[in-house]
Amino acid sequence: MAEYRTERIGRLIQEKIGALIVEGRIKDPRVNPFLSITRVSVSRDLVWAEVYVSSFHAEANIVHGVAGLQSAAGFIQAQLAAVMRIRQTPRLRFHADSSLKEGFDIIHKLDELKANELKHDEPPSPEPDGA
Repeated sequence: MAEYRTERIGRLIQEKIGALIVEGRIKDPRVNPFLSITRVSVSRDLVWAEVYVSSFHAEANIVHGVAGLQSAAGFIQAQLAAVMRIRQTPRLRFHADSSLKEGFDIIHKLDELKANELKHDEPPSPEPDGA
């Protein structure tokens, strides 16, 4: 039963942090609106929440964004406490997650393979008779 509660709290945290990012309420310049919260893992005792951040931009942007989010963790935690009805709001730890960019790279490579396969499967065009 406790695992359902931690999952619900994780989803709520993910939704609220994502909204704070998109609305631009986190004033740190390292946090850009293209950051995405991919997953939140809440500990069973609700003390910690591991927040995974991704983007389809360069890896350096994710690292800077994670640093910005970590520095704004107190503000984010206060915003979460205002909307969550639990005794203690979990402390936030942010981690870079490159899964979104890796997914885009895999799709791009598959598209290239498909294009190459179609190019090699085309029958040769008939040559015009010059006689």
